Amino acid sequence: MNLLEMTFKEVSQLLNSRFGRGDFHSGALLREVIKLGNHDFSKAPEFERSQSMALSLASDYQHPDFKVVDQVEEDSTLKFVTRLHDGCLIESVVVPMRRYNTLCVSTQAGCRMGCRFCETARSGFKRNLRVHEITGQLFSARITLGKKISNIVFMGMGEPFDNFDNLVQSIRVFNDQKGFDVALRHMTVSTCGLVPGIRALARFDLPQLSLAVSVHSAVDEVRSSLMPVNRRYPLEELRSALEDYPLHKRRYILVEYVLIRGVNDSQEAASALVQYLAPLKVRVNLIGYNPGRNQNSDQNDGQKPEFQGVDDDAINRFAGWLENSGLFVIKRWSKGQSLMAGCGQLSAKQITTGV
Repeated sequence: MNLLEMTFKEVSQLLNSRFGRGDFHSGALLREVIKLGNHDFSKAPEFERSQSMALSLASDYQHPDFKVVDQVEEDSTLKFVTRLHDGCLIESVVVPMRRYNTLCVSTQAGCRMGCRFCETARSGFKRNLRVHEITGQLFSARITLGKKISNIVFMGMGEPFDNFDNLVQSIRVFNDQKGFDVALRHMTVSTCGLVPGIRALARFDLPQLSLAVSVHSAVDEVRSSLMPVNRRYPLEELRSALEDYPLHKRRYILVEYVLIRGVNDSQEAASALVQYLAPLKVRVNLIGYNPGRNQNSDQNDGQKPEFQGVDDDAINRFAGWLENSGLFVIKRWSKGQSLMAGCGQLSAKQITTGV
């Protein structure tokens, strides 16, 4: 029994089938473990008269098989590294916002999408994360690290739709009011553009759940050079899936666009993006490219980095072109860049403090 993988309904069904019990004890289990971090639930008041059941459950209870082994913080942005049962390392990031904290969770150890500008892609693909390894990142952030988390973004290591079934169950577990209690409207799933995943998620009819899509160029040749996924699911096919995606009347699709100097930061690139997004209800997250760990010339045998970031003027200029054409633009000034905690920088290659 792994409570980090189960909803309240699933726990109730388990207790009913095994012991003829239900909601009363299920709520106690989730409260003790998920909300309080107490793995010795047998001492909860609800189990005082049900010790035989508590002992039976305790014998089947799966304790977390992961451990936070490192954390580093700068300007309230916290990156922490988790070691999984097989030695794989994953990274998660707590990002402070104005009124709440957002947790960026990983869905895979590594990634196989191969985006050229992404540090995670350079680390290679190891495996999909199991449900409890995804939800466990929130458990660690709240219980182990003591952080108050209101929002979840599936934007860490890996492509969420490449681990679809575990992604969906993780959303259910995060959303369960008796457990983690994160509202769907406070969750965002980010994809590099896996069209089958977008269409599959649409069939679940979760209009409050936010969808974010990495575009990075509205020109097929450029996007394909940056993101191999575009060769399989080109821009026209991606837009068709986004047009069909069910949205709540107050929701919109988040379009992620990382500005790379000399690649996708021209006025022509902005015009192509405006035209591409015209049929869609979107907001554009404009992000300056974060040079990766091996992008600095002094760490790359003196060779010129493959990609370079842009300055604030370039971000403001590109945002202006989009805004003048009627797009809503959010300028994301990079957080956690020196921690290697920014967009596309998570790789778990190093443990920095030796904790």
